[in-house]
Amino acid sequence: ADVVKIAKFKELPPNDPDWLYVRTASMVRKIYIRGGVGVGAFTKIYGGQHRRGVMTNTFARSSGKVARYILQQLEEMGLVEQ
Repeated sequence: ADVVKIAKFKELPPNDPDWLYVRTASMVRKIYIRGGVGVGAFTKIYGGQHRRGVMTNTFARSSGKVARYILQQLEEMGLVEQ
């Protein structure tokens, strides 16, 4: 789908049409550097400030579906193993 929010704290979808490739490259790099990271870790890594209006900002995780999808695709390509 063209309209996908990357995190619950985002208001709009990404502007870049190649955002999925950029995120994939970033995740491959993080797996190479850190190793042993899963979906939960990536939701923390790509999380950010949830601005709640008058209330104080809090940390919110990013979408797990995007991280899971990218990891599944990398596994099919043979770049990552479980």
